This record gives sequence, C-alpha cells and structure tokens, in this order.
Amino acid sequence: MIELDGTTWLLDSLDGRPRVAGTEITLSFEGGVAFGSDGCNRFRASYEVGEGGRVSVSPGMATTLMACAEDVMAQAAAFSDALREVAFLRRDDGVLVLLDHSDAVRATFKVQDRSLEDTDWVVTGFNNGRQAVVSVLAGTELTATFADGMVGGSGGCNRYRASFEMDGDRIRIGPAATSRRSCGSPGGVMEQEAQFLRAIESVAAAWMEGDRLELRTADGALAVSLVRAR
Repeated sequence: MIELDGTTWLLDSLDGRPRVAGTEITLSFEGGVAFGSDGCNRFRASYEVGEGGRVSVSPGMATTLMACAEDVMAQAAAFSDALREVAFLRRDDGVLVLLDHSDAVRATFKVQDRSLEDTDWVVTGFNNGRQAVVSVLAGTELTATFADGMVGGSGGCNRYRASFEMDGDRIRIGPAATSRRSCGSPGGVMEQEAQFLRAIESVAAAWMEGDRLELRTADGALAVSLVRAR
C-alpha cells in the first residue's frame, strides 16, 4: 500500500500542462484527510488508499470561496475535477502521479522538502500569549531565517538569534538573544516583539506547505504563521 500520511506535494503538471505562472498548488495528506491549495482557494476532503495504488477522494470537498483571475479559477476547477476523478496513485523517487479510471495521468507532483535549513520567512501572525493569533503591526516586519542550526531575524525593533533543532516535524527553539534598541514607533512595537519572541520559544512542531510555514506548540496551538520571503 502506498504510504501518504504526513506528506506534502507540489503540483508539477495538470492534465499535461504546467501550472499557471505565479500560482502554487499543494496537496497534503494527514490522518485520512487530503488538503491544500488549488492555487486560489484552500480545500479539504477525506480520502482512502487501497491495495495496488487504488485511491478514492470524497466528492464532498470543502473549499474556501475566494475569487481569483479567470485563468487561475479555471486551473482550480480542473484540479478539483482531477482530485474527484482520481482512481490510482503512483509514487516513486519523490514524484506522485494521479491517474483516473482510464489510466490517464491527471496530475503530477514533486514532494515538498520540509527542511528549514537555509530558508527565509516573513511572519504573518503570532500568538500574543492571550490565546489569540494576531497580525503584525502595520509599519513593522517580523522575519525568521534558519541557517546552520540557528534562527534569527527582526523582531520588529531588535535583531534576535536563537538555536534550533529539528527531528522530522518536531522542532525546538532555544531562548533568543537580542540587540538592545528601544523603539517607540509604531505604538506597541516593543510589546509585539516580546510576545513574538515568547511565541517562537514555545514551538514544538513545524508544518511547511508550499510557501507557507506554521509553527505550533506541543498541544497543537498555532504559535507563529509565516510565508516564504520573496
């Protein structure tokens, strides 16, 4: 039986065509659920894999309802059709292939490399320590660069640096050392920095999907959300 649980894949081709420029389609498998991005909206559906690569995806797929450019929406519709019509899977050497009942190749994927080493990220949200994930203050930028066993970047005012260790999806980030500037503008920037650094130190698991990264606590709560720096 093909093992998919805990993997994430990036679309390479759809019905023999490359993806629309500037879009990213992802497919992740976890606990009997397939989920990801169709290039415009998020989707989620249950799936089952049987012997010989047989697979079925629930027709009751849940999606968000954003509107995107016409070519992106057409691609998203084609991808949804391919998922609903998939009957067989092939997985070999970091490549996943979806086939329909007539053995036609509907989509091909490359496996997502989940290593954080030598990656750069921009924070989009963080847990403020009061059980709420909040956005970054306007006029500030929080960043995270992972390299040589260290993570560092901007906390919105000061530079920070901390050690990190990974084992699969598990991650531990040590106490952060920071520079010692004091910033008065925008209002709340120093409080934001303190909350962000506490959130970073609380993480226990990392989940990467395409250009998105989620750092979560041991109990599964979202600590920090990030997007890949351009």
